[in-house]
Amino acid sequence: MTAKYPVKQDFQPGYGYSKEDWDSIDSPELTDEEMARLRPAREVLPSGFFEAVNESRKARGRPPMQQTKKSVTIRLDADLYEHYKAKGDRWQTQMNNDLRKLAGLKAYSGGRSPG
Repeated sequence: MTAKYPVKQDFQPGYGYSKEDWDSIDSPELTDEEMARLRPAREVLPSGFFEAVNESRKARGRPPMQQTKKSVTIRLDADLYEHYKAKGDRWQTQMNNDLRKLAGLKAYSGGRSPG
C-alpha cells in the first residue's frame, strides 16, 4: 500500500510532537494476515459517524450565493477575445457587465458581480 502523504522515517522537530513522543511509538508494518483481516470502515463504524462526516463536509467552503453564474462555452472572434483578455484578471467580469448593459439588464450593484 502506498502512503497518500509522505511518511516521515526519522524525527523532525516542529510538527507538534517531541522526540520522546516519536520514540515511544512502535508501529510495525501490517503482516499479510493482518491485511487480509481488515474490513471496510462502513462495516465497522456506526452509520452516524458517516452522517456526521457528511454534515461536516457540507459546512465547509464558501456559503452558497443566491444568484450564481452559469458556466458556458462560447466562440468569440479572436480580436474581441484579445481585447477583453488584455484588461487583466477580471476580463470575464468586465465582459459580463458589458453584455448586461447591451441586453438592457439591471447592473449588479454589489461591488463584484454575482456568482
